[in-house]
Amino acid sequence: MLAAPAAAADLPAGGTPDWYTGAQQQQIDDSWAVAVDGSVSVTSNSSAFGSVTVTAAPVGPGTQSGPRVRVEALAGTYSYPRQGVGATRVTGYQEEGAVLGGYEWVWQDAALAGFIGFNVRNNDLSAPDPSNPVVGTGVGLKVAANFYATPTDRTMVSAYGSYSTKFNAYYSRFRVGYMVADGAYIGPEALFLGDDFFRQYRIGAHLTGIAFGPVRVSLGAGYVNDRVQKSGYYTSVEARATF
Repeated sequence: MLAAPAAAADLPAGGTPDWYTGAQQQQIDDSWAVAVDGSVSVTSNSSAFGSVTVTAAPVGPGTQSGPRVRVEALAGTYSYPRQGVGATRVTGYQEEGAVLGGYEWVWQDAALAGFIGFNVRNNDLSAPDPSNPVVGTGVGLKVAANFYATPTDRTMVSAYGSYSTKFNAYYSRFRVGYMVADGAYIGPEALFLGDDFFRQYRIGAHLTGIAFGPVRVSLGAGYVNDRVQKSGYYTSVEARATF
């Protein structure tokens, strides 16, 4: 299948990850040097993934423009019917890690970041499947970019995308939101992800920026359509803490 290292959860208090590749979308926040993002995503199409992303601002606080260093880790499992072999199902187990460096430009109402580095991905199957080329362990070049902005006092827009040369894995997410409470936004989201074996899109809604003390949480849910598994539903939970 495909999964994503914590991608940015678009939390106004500094951004967060999603579940395929890890992006940080930031706005105004208290000074921080390290941000930790966690993400869990489950679909009714028999997949479940979790990820952790750590982003460091080695020069100055993360609320100012400057270089960034990011480390990502992801693991998950999925299953699908093996084509042409009766009702046999194949279960996949995926682990991935990445190290990226980049730069983030921070303005009063927006932030834009770009990253480049490498990822190591391992994908094992419970049974041989000649139709699935996404098997084994390898290293790929990875690039990622994210954008976050608050065009007005009560609206937000965010976008994130990443691509790895390993299995041609890609992930993108778009969100817009309207503030319903201090720092919390609700609105639609769209995701597109895939690799050399599958393609998937998700259309749903998000509630982003719920504060629980120093932690900001984002919730998402909606419809998913997969080339292999067809229609289903997804849910996601993301959280961020800064230090």
